[in-house]
Amino acid sequence: MKNIIKVFCAAIAVLMFSACASMNNEKAAPERFSDLHFDNKAPIPLMVKNIDVKSEFTPSFVRPNVEHLFPVSIERTAKTWAKERLDAVDHNTNRIAEFIIKDASVTEEEVKAEQLLQKDGLHYHANLTVVLKVIDNKASAQTSVTGYRDLTIPVDTSIEDKEKYWNEMVINLFRAFDEKMNDSIHNYLNMYIKDDNSVTSF
Repeated sequence: MKNIIKVFCAAIAVLMFSACASMNNEKAAPERFSDLHFDNKAPIPLMVKNIDVKSEFTPSFVRPNVEHLFPVSIERTAKTWAKERLDAVDHNTNRIAEFIIKDASVTEEEVKAEQLLQKDGLHYHANLTVVLKVIDNKASAQTSVTGYRDLTIPVDTSIEDKEKYWNEMVINLFRAFDEKMNDSIHNYLNMYIKDDNSVTSF
């Protein structure tokens, strides 16, 4: 009987240890951040044969550049934006569109506290510059948009909290970029938008 009780107690101890280990693992697991998508909006129908999405931005992987540390890449998100918000709808033409990412950088700079009891900070500057060009035989038309966001956090912010701030920074950057790029295309490339008969005045 005593042996049965010992085995039973040992089994309970193992179960309790397993449960605690599971709870600790869940607590220690890093938060996952999802890539941003823009397919909840109707794509802009461009009267082109195809859309070439490319990047001319090369990350340095050397500070002060820290874009490679972000859980959601600005460069990759810009490519997603182009694929989900732009649509080539005229396959009987030779016109093509080029969506070119010129800059998708983030820099980090340590800033000293202005007051004695304040903590030093880390200042982040995210920049996104994109050019959309329509090439029609030898002629071409283009528009460009630059968006940026700035963020300052305490220098001793944990990596987990940094990633949350960075993720929110990217979300806000693309919320503004989506609106600005949409307006810019309709203002300056409206002649290449299907069923858009508006005339832009200068």
